Amino acid sequence: MDEEEKSALLKTPFWKKLGPGLITGAADDDPSGIATYSQVGAGFGYAMLWTTFFTFPLMVGIQVVSARIGRVTGYGLAANIRTHYPPWLLRGIISLLLVANTINIAADIGAMAAALKLLIGGSPHLYAVVFGVLSLVLQVFIPFPRYAPILKMLTLSLFAYVATVFIVQVPWGEVLRHTVMPSISFKTEYVVAVVAVFGTTISPYLFFWQASQEVEEQRAVDGDEPLKEAPQQASAHLRRIKIDTYIGMGFSNLIAFFIMLTATVTLHLHGITDIQSSEQAAEALRPIAGEYAFLLFSAGIIGTGMLAVPVLAGSAAYAVAESFRWNIGLGRAPLDAQGFYLILIVATLLGVALNFTSIDPIKALFWSAVINGVIAVPIMAVMMLLAARPDVMGQFVVSTRLRVLGWIATCVMALAVVGMGITSLL
Repeated sequence: MDEEEKSALLKTPFWKKLGPGLITGAADDDPSGIATYSQVGAGFGYAMLWTTFFTFPLMVGIQVVSARIGRVTGYGLAANIRTHYPPWLLRGIISLLLVANTINIAADIGAMAAALKLLIGGSPHLYAVVFGVLSLVLQVFIPFPRYAPILKMLTLSLFAYVATVFIVQVPWGEVLRHTVMPSISFKTEYVVAVVAVFGTTISPYLFFWQASQEVEEQRAVDGDEPLKEAPQQASAHLRRIKIDTYIGMGFSNLIAFFIMLTATVTLHLHGITDIQSSEQAAEALRPIAGEYAFLLFSAGIIGTGMLAVPVLAGSAAYAVAESFRWNIGLGRAPLDAQGFYLILIVATLLGVALNFTSIDPIKALFWSAVINGVIAVPIMAVMMLLAARPDVMGQFVVSTRLRVLGWIATCVMALAVVGMGITSLL
C-alpha cells in the first residue's frame, strides 16, 4: 500500500470503515441473547445493569486480539491453532464449537419464527424453514462485497430496543443510581445470572468470525496483504480495527443495556419476573408497554436473527474448513469452496431441523451456553499466547496494555465457568 492508497483508506467515509467489529458486536445481541438479557432484567431489575459496562472493556480487548490475529497473519483462528498447537486441541475446540453454534442457530431461528407468528399469525415451523432458506440464499449466492453491506444494514434493527425504552416511562435518575451503585449479591441465583450474561456476551463464535472477516476483507481488496508481509499497511488498518471494534462492542453492550432496562421497567416492576424466551418477553410487553413497544421488540428479534444466523453458521464453517485446510470464504464461489459452504449449509439446516423435534429449546440453549462458556476459556488463552508470539505476529505482537486486558477477560471467563460449576452443584 503506497502513500496514496493509505491516504485514501484514511479518508474513507466513517460508515464504510465499520465492518467486522460492528457486525460481530451486533450479532452478539441475537435472539438467544435477547432472551438472556430479558430474563435477567425481568428477574433482577436494575441490579444487573452494571454488567453491560463491566463486560465492555473485556469484549473490546479479546475481540481486538482476534481481529489483529486475522489481519496480521492472513489466516483465521482455526488455521493458526492448527499450525501452532496439537491436533487434539483443535479437534476438541472445533467439535464443541460446531455443536454449540448449531444449537444456537436452532434457538435463534425458532425465536424469529415465534416472533413473526406473534406479529402476523401462521405456522412457526413454516417460518423457521423460510428464515433458514433465506439466510442460506443470501450467504451462498450473493458475493461477499455485496453481502457485507447487507449485514451492516441489519445492525440497524437493534435500534428497535433503544426506541422501545423511549416509548415506555423510565425513571432515569433511579436507573443511573442503580447502574453506578449496583446491589451485588452472592446468592446462587444472582451468580448464575451474572455468569449467564458473561457467557452470552463473550462467546467463542465471535472470536472466529471477526478474525476470519478480517481475512475476508483483506483478500477482497486488491493490493491488501497480511500485515506481517506488508507492515507499511499496518498503521491505517490497525487504527481501523481499533475504531471498528470499540464501536461494535460499545453498540453490542448498549443494546444489551436497553434490553435489560426494557425488561426491568415493563416486566420486573410489574411483578413479571419469569421470562423464558425472547418472544415471551415481546408478548409480555404488549399489555404493559403498548402495541408499539411490542411491535418494535418483535421486529428487532427478527432483524437481529437474520444478522446472527449467518455469523453463527459462518464462524462454524470457517473453523471447520480451516481445520481441514479447505478453501474458505464467503468471497469465493460455492464451487471454489465446497467444503466451507457444505458446513455452512449443514449447520443452518440442522438448526432448522431441531425446531421440528421435541428437544426443549430452553434446555438446549442452556447447554449451548455451558459449552460456549467452557470452550471460551482455552480459546481465549490460546489467542493471547498466539498474539504474543513474534513467530506468529512478527513485529505486531500485542501491546502490554492489550495483553493485560485480554488476560483479565480470560480470567474473568474462567471464574465465570468455575462459578457456574459451583452453583450447579449447590
